[in-house]
Amino acid sequence: MSNARKLADNLPIDGQIGIGRNMLINGSMQVTQRNSSVTGIGASGSAYITHDRWKIKANNTAGRFTMEQSTDAPSGFTNSLKFSCTTADTSIAADEELRLSQHIEAGSCARTMTGTSDAKQITLSFYAKADSTKTYVAQILNNKHSGYIHNNRTFTVTSSWQRFEMTFQADTTADSKMDGTLTDAGFSLSFWLHAGSNYTSATLASDWATGTTNRAAGTQSFFSSTNNRFYLTGCQLEVGSQSTPFEHEPYGETLRKCQRYFYLETPTSTDSSGRLGVCSHSTTVVFDHTLPVQMRTKPSLSLTSASLRIGDTVSQGFTTSSGTVAQNTYSGTQSITYILGGFSGLTTYRTYLHEPDAASPGMVKFDAEL
Repeated sequence: MSNARKLADNLPIDGQIGIGRNMLINGSMQVTQRNSSVTGIGASGSAYITHDRWKIKANNTAGRFTMEQSTDAPSGFTNSLKFSCTTADTSIAADEELRLSQHIEAGSCARTMTGTSDAKQITLSFYAKADSTKTYVAQILNNKHSGYIHNNRTFTVTSSWQRFEMTFQADTTADSKMDGTLTDAGFSLSFWLHAGSNYTSATLASDWATGTTNRAAGTQSFFSSTNNRFYLTGCQLEVGSQSTPFEHEPYGETLRKCQRYFYLETPTSTDSSGRLGVCSHSTTVVFDHTLPVQMRTKPSLSLTSASLRIGDTVSQGFTTSSGTVAQNTYSGTQSITYILGGFSGLTTYRTYLHEPDAASPGMVKFDAEL
């Protein structure tokens, strides 16, 4: 069982400990490149929806919820992640689930020495609250282990912000070592908010274990009522048996870390900020883009909208409502060459500016998520 504390009790003084200890990214819930609020989430699927690095996994549930960035946060924080149940689900099928996860690169997890005789304990801390008292499950899963070994703790939220701390045993099992491809997932942290009997029918695994039915035992359903809210922030996973104060960092630093996994082009205003490319055909323009940070792997590309607008100083305002984006073979993890298509009447070899506006807001998304 986790231990909830008052926010300031018995913590080391911030500034007396080193930086870089948090294996999680965007634990303060500040960065939301994709969206700051999305409604009607539920059913089935696995996706990054609002907060960067935090992924939703839903399966077979009739429940629906809104996910948003909130300014309701404990002292010292500006934001939290907020879930609001909008459609209840009180008839829970065996395979239903709802969880919020962050997958961490194995290279960032290697400091734990997991899978060796020198393996260290790891400690998770976070702040959470809810509109009504609920018990949920926090889980650490090792993706490098062939059996996807996991370790779990329950925690009970109330209407007041609490700081939760939970320490997980050192794992010396050789199969758990953070080796191989270090840019693949090592640990995954999950918060289980709803689960059917496929995940709850056995005793909760409070030591490293395999299996499915022991993963979320004790989870009470977030979908039990449309009155339910859940807030989360200050998430930190670190080496050792004691939590330390949350590692606050400048917004720009957190954004840079997030852009290793996802980057969204964001021109600031039409005709004053955009990206220059060269027309390769009457229907297409080629753009070369140096990414702000090296991405985890060669990203996949997509558009925020198929409505695109480009123009130049000679013939402004070419638009399309069925625009496409394709990646050139010369692309890598630091620089991307891509082609915007779907236009007509362009002049070959002329320079064009991609200039999104309200009517044609399409921008390019670069995705290298775990």
